[in-house]
Amino acid sequence: MLEGINPLLTGELLLHLDRMGHSDAVVIADAHFPAWALGERTVDLPGTTTPEVLAAIRTVIPLDDAPGLDLMESADGEILGVQRELMDAAGTTTETTRFVERFAYYEVAKPAYLIVRTGETRKYGNALLRKGVVGHASA
Repeated sequence: MLEGINPLLTGELLLHLDRMGHSDAVVIADAHFPAWALGERTVDLPGTTTPEVLAAIRTVIPLDDAPGLDLMESADGEILGVQRELMDAAGTTTETTRFVERFAYYEVAKPAYLIVRTGETRKYGNALLRKGVVGHASA
């Protein structure tokens, strides 16, 4: 165990987050997302929600320049409760978040450095975060 580190950030997850470079992406995926089909590196965190995991990751990873966060757009384009929670967890707004059509989102997610699959069961509870420069004054 480490002091001061969110307990959701397992050793395996921290290792991958540390290895990410500037602008590399991590997908925080809901339980419905085809994480293992798309991801070369996938970490499972069952029993968690995407907003919880995103908030934990944001304690150690700054966002890249806007849009540093992509969310999967809902079928009717409405911003859902889980998406608002994801923006809150990331520290973004609707103006600084990109909403990506569902099938286009899978294409955006394919080259991500890491996919973290959660136990989130709410639809459209997926977030793609791009890593900013660690230790930068704006972080």
